[in-house]
Amino acid sequence: MFILYAIPIGIIAGYLLGGRLQGLADIPFRWGWLALAGLLVQVLLFAEPVAATIGAAGTPIYLASTAAVLIAVLRNLRIPGIPLVALGAASNLLAILVNGGVMPASPEAVAALEPEAAGFSNSAVMSDPVLRPLTDIFTLPPWVPFANVFSIGDVLIGLGVVVVIALGMRQRPTQTG
Repeated sequence: MFILYAIPIGIIAGYLLGGRLQGLADIPFRWGWLALAGLLVQVLLFAEPVAATIGAAGTPIYLASTAAVLIAVLRNLRIPGIPLVALGAASNLLAILVNGGVMPASPEAVAALEPEAAGFSNSAVMSDPVLRPLTDIFTLPPWVPFANVFSIGDVLIGLGVVVVIALGMRQRPTQTG
């Protein structure tokens, strides 16, 4: 949920830089369908009825959907901000892969949060994960809406999204005819 904050921050930054929302329509994002499909799979995967039905298949489905989103992101490296998104997504995927298909969350980071809901989760509390600096070691304060644990990869993704939106809003609309 940490990444959701990047969207309004990017929009505010875009307006402060003299941009307009219409500029976002002119960002030449390729393979957007693949990114949306991967994200949709993840949204469905975390829905309780789906999570309860798929059980252990959740891990490979999650890994495949994450890889699909990363592939779409890599296809768009020329867009300002996307390299940050790619670096963050790759670091998250790497941490997940080397830790058995889950994103490790530090016990200290999770301690301040409400108990997690049942069902599939892409994270698990681990006291000694592989590549610990890339794992969920940070926490949003509990008073922040959607408080959760997050990683440096999530920070990079969030910063990249802010840059994509803010600079994308500065795009000049394409002229036709």
